[in-house]
This record gives sequence, structure tokens and C-alpha cells, in this order.
Amino acid sequence: MSEEQLYRAKIDPIPEGEPRPLWSVMIPTYNCANYLRETLANVLAQDPGPEIMQIEVVDDYSTQDEPAAVVQELGKGRVGFYRQEKNVGYIRNFETCLQRSRGHLVHILHGDDGVRDGFYHKLEQGFLEHPEIGAAYCRHIFMDENGHWQRISQLEQAESGLLNNALERIAIRHPIQTPSIAVRRAIYEELGGFDRRISCSGEDWEMWVRIAARYPIWYEVEPLATYRTGITSLSGKSVQTGKDLQDLRKAYEMVLPYLPPERARELSAKIRDFWAFSGLANAVKFLNRGEFSSMAAQIREAINFKPSLKFFFVSAFYLSIAGAKYLTKQTDVEKMFLETAPKKVTSNLKAS
Repeated sequence: MSEEQLYRAKIDPIPEGEPRPLWSVMIPTYNCANYLRETLANVLAQDPGPEIMQIEVVDDYSTQDEPAAVVQELGKGRVGFYRQEKNVGYIRNFETCLQRSRGHLVHILHGDDGVRDGFYHKLEQGFLEHPEIGAAYCRHIFMDENGHWQRISQLEQAESGLLNNALERIAIRHPIQTPSIAVRRAIYEELGGFDRRISCSGEDWEMWVRIAARYPIWYEVEPLATYRTGITSLSGKSVQTGKDLQDLRKAYEMVLPYLPPERARELSAKIRDFWAFSGLANAVKFLNRGEFSSMAAQIREAINFKPSLKFFFVSAFYLSIAGAKYLTKQTDVEKMFLETAPKKVTSNLKAS
């Protein structure tokens, strides 16, 4: 057994002859029942029926709310519910989602995220038109904890279709958030589950690169998924401590073997640029808010990602301007950073 197999769950095929729907919408939850109602409503509004779509909530032993009650209220018997016997962590909860899925196409939809009308129909068309693809994804909308839209992910190409240079695009910029992508179950059966060595950030990026290294990817230009950000989310908390970039360095090491050998040096440098400047952008945001420990954590990890004297001085330059803006109560430094920093690394920075 390889090292990768030790950390990636085996997803067994569905037994031959067992009835299967086209879709499995698997909704992992943990203490987010207040958002789950909206998430389920999004899915049920597009429900083609149980013969075509499995809908199931997989709860990681929530202790602060009752997701089962929400499922019973909205699902009225249509939505399945499975509760872990103990808290297993979100990666293993994802594994349970994959193992319990029965559909040919699997959509993992966080219990606090959402889909817009047409998501399943549009992505299904991609799979039908191109049976060779491994996954299909759409643009997504970043929203805050209150559901207010913040921004839309970057447009990758002018028209829907097979994504040009998919491996390079996904590797160097991480343009996909989990609620925006659907994957053939057979691909998870072949490649295994999400890597358990990553605990809070980057496990999805590594998976999408893993798939793109082997299969074409379909891209839908319409933003049909919503992704919730905020300091109370797992990703939000990890950004405050710098744990996100620590995990992303682990993911980066896993991604390197997927890159074409003839371009590995060039692409790996672009990946380090992207994540280092992402950390710097987050540090500027934290300084604007007066959250100095979080600022320091992001700077420390950004420099670890790109330990060069040039990047150190670039960081010092932006932070000195940010500090002056903060002291004089001017709050446009984030805009200044995004306008003047290299566009190739600021075009899709994480909201936090």
C-alpha cells in the first residue's frame, strides 16, 4: 500500500445491479443547522425525484443544534439523514459522504453553502455532452455569514465547455470551491477520498488538481453556487491562526507530482507566488481591522511559503503603508493592495 493510500479513504464501487440515481447530493454538517434550512431549500427547489437524485445530510455529531429536526421539517421524508456516532472531523465526514453516496455524479454541498437555480441541470449537461470528463464546476459567489454576496469568482473563459489548460489553471490559482463542483463517483473510486494529512485548508484544492491531472474538466460560466465565508467558519478560524497556509504547504508538496515535468519548475513558482501573496493580502486585511496577531500569523506563513528577500521587502512595503493608513484611520489600504499587487496573484484571493 502506498503512502497516499494510507491517508485517502477507499471508495468502494456500488454493487452490480443495484439501482442507482444519477445524482447524489451529500450535505456534510457540523453545528450549522441555522444555515442548513436554506441549503436544503436550494436543493429541494431543483429536486427531480428520488429515482434521479439522492439527497442526504451527514452530520458530524453536532452538539450545538439539531440538524435532524431541520431535515425532518424541510425534507418530510425526502431527505436522508445520517449522524456520526462521535465527532470524526470534516475530512472523515467527507469520506462518509462519498461512501454513502449511490449516484453516478456526486455533489458535496457544505451545510452552510448553497446552489442557485439551474445548478444540477447545467452541470448535468456537461457530463452528458462529454462523457470523458471527470468533473464539472461552475463559477461561485462568495457570501458573508449573513448571506450577503461579496464577489464572484473570476471568469476562466468566455463560454461554457471543456476548461482550457485545466490542470494549470486549477493548480496555480485554486479557482474551485467545493459547493461549485460535481465529480463522477467512479473517479473517487479510482483516486480515493480527500487526503487526511490536511486538516483545515487545501484538501479540496489537492483533490481537484489530482482529478485534473488525469481527466478533462467541464466549466460552466454562470455562477450557480454560493460559498459562505466568515471568521466563525473552519476556514475563517484557520486564516486567523495561519494554519490555512501551513496546510496549503502540505497540499503544495502533494500537488507537485501532478505537474507536467517539463513545466514543473515554472508552475511550482507560480503556485508559491499565489499563496504567498494570498497570505500578504490577508495580513493587510487583518491590519486594517487591528487584528495584529492574525496579521503576524499570515505574514509568518506567507514568508515560509516564499522565503525570499524580495518577498520580505514587498511585504514590509505594503504593511508599512497599511500601518500608516490604520494609524490615520484610513481604511482603503486593502483596495490599494489589490490595485497595485501583481494581478496574476490577486485575481482570486480568498475572502475572509
